[in-house]
Amino acid sequence: EVQLQACGGGSVQPGGSLRLSCAASGFSIETIGAGWIRLPPGKGPEWVGEKKDSGALPSYADSVKGRFTISTDNVKNIMYLQMDSLRPEDTAVYHCATHFAGELIRGRGTQVTVSS
Repeated sequence: EVQLQACGGGSVQPGGSLRLSCAASGFSIETIGAGWIRLPPGKGPEWVGEKKDSGALPSYADSVKGRFTISTDNVKNIMYLQMDSLRPEDTAVYHCATHFAGELIRGRGTQVTVSS
């Protein structure tokens, strides 16, 4: 069974940093790839970024480019999202997700709140 579990969220002030982790099971992040989606309060889902496989460079939404960094630990099958220079508009529930067998599978999210 394909499962993803994000953790590492919290509350920070603007300009702060957080690192989210996504533990995957039932598939290999290295070969299948995975990414991050966020759900801002009162809005629809937003694609944040993804790393398709071990040979690909991560890609990012314009809104987070230069501030967020995706990396992977292929031994532990974990994907990370390093978030720097956080802004109030980054407030959202963050989910990791993957496309597997033609289906988008999204794991349980973690709340990130950026406020002063």
